[in-house]
Amino acid sequence: MSKTEVLTAAARRNMFLSPEALDMIMSNTDPVGFTNTVLSALSNNPIFVTKEDVISFLQGDKKISESPKTFDPHNKKNLDLKIVDGTDITGNSLCVGNVDDFTRYFQSRYQILKKIIERRSDFGPSKKIKDAYSIYDREIRIVGIVSERRITANGHMMLSIEDDGGDRESNCMVFVSKDSPHFNDIITNDMVLGFKGKFTKPRDGNSKKGLFIPDDIIKPGVPQSHQWKDSDSQSVVAFLSDVHIGSKTFLENNWQRMIRYLKENSEKMQINYIIFPGDVVDGIGIFPGQEEELDVLDIYDQYTKLAEYLKDIPDHIQMVIHPGNHDACRPAEPQPALNKVFIESFDSNVLMSGNPVYIKVEDRTILTYHGRSIDDWVSGVQQLTYNDPLRVMKEMTDARHLAPIYGQKTALAPERKDYLAMDILPDIFVSGHVHGYGYMEYKGIRMINASTWQDQTDYQKQHNFNPIPGIMPLVHLGTGSVTMKNFMKN
Repeated sequence: MSKTEVLTAAARRNMFLSPEALDMIMSNTDPVGFTNTVLSALSNNPIFVTKEDVISFLQGDKKISESPKTFDPHNKKNLDLKIVDGTDITGNSLCVGNVDDFTRYFQSRYQILKKIIERRSDFGPSKKIKDAYSIYDREIRIVGIVSERRITANGHMMLSIEDDGGDRESNCMVFVSKDSPHFNDIITNDMVLGFKGKFTKPRDGNSKKGLFIPDDIIKPGVPQSHQWKDSDSQSVVAFLSDVHIGSKTFLENNWQRMIRYLKENSEKMQINYIIFPGDVVDGIGIFPGQEEELDVLDIYDQYTKLAEYLKDIPDHIQMVIHPGNHDACRPAEPQPALNKVFIESFDSNVLMSGNPVYIKVEDRTILTYHGRSIDDWVSGVQQLTYNDPLRVMKEMTDARHLAPIYGQKTALAPERKDYLAMDILPDIFVSGHVHGYGYMEYKGIRMINASTWQDQTDYQKQHNFNPIPGIMPLVHLGTGSVTMKNFMKN
């Protein structure tokens, strides 16, 4: 993508980019799409866009979560729904993308996941790599982040790992034989793992390190003690992902059928909460030729139309909306909540949050994540497919990280804390993005992929992608029972 294309996109809006702003935009994986998103969000409509304007957009609006226009904390109906402290990037983004930011980011990931691994009953305390590689006579435990995974000419697996020591002695090579029970484990770059085994003695007298031969490879995982325990709650939470307002293929009739169902049944069924896991509008300039598939060509009008649709939802239902990759937000994850310039027309029963985020609803912990990283999991791991997003979510949970692979389709912002590390285990884990649906229970966690409200687009036809739309998952917060309500049927 050339700078000329970015400057042309700005010029169409009668705006000009400073050299520093242009450099920041060009570092994004989709410079033109990012330009359109940033410029749409600038409420003061400046002629000259500075680096500070771009940084302000990346950091999100600190006042969003405080705005009574989007959420009234004094309304008693809101008392059983809140964002878990420290899990929302909105207003807390401090990164600028320099080397120090990336160092802190990966150190944060390593420390969070190392603590989880060391708390496992089958692992315990570990040694630093530089303190371990001279020990040959007994089993040792080390924890490392995978910097490279490759298969040798003889068909074995070699992992290059490092810890947070910060020097040349803080890394080693791990040899996993093709006959090892762990050879077929799903292991990706940038995943944090625990290893139990021994170092071999170096063959080369000039070398300090041998190979580490693991007897066991430990992922952070989910402890057996994590179980769903029934509660007295009678409330039900619903999930409506990938609504894509503004698209010509938005399923208006099926959406209205769902609205009628809520009006007729939500009070007696106690459907009191709805969570929207991203891509609530179709966006602008997300993929080549998108304008041909849009019914609403202005990003502000898309959100205004969404707000009107949500006014039809019964007033007692509390809603949470966070962005996805089609929304008017920075593409890099974690994403802050939608800027206030887009949400002025929303009612007070709608709470805006970042992506991902943990939400506490009547003592249940819900992790909601749009799911962009599913693209990276599927492209990077042969065993995973778009047809089974729940398998991907299971792998995320075992790795205790939503997007471990750096440098692929999912842009990751190097925040001081890794917000995509699953340091909290949820009761419910929901994602969207792939326009499929499904449900499974995994070690006490209700995992849900939450469908879409968009029919197949021409772009999807070209890529042989078949969505499964019009399904609303419902989870009973007391018993954990899950119902998939299909609104594609009469």
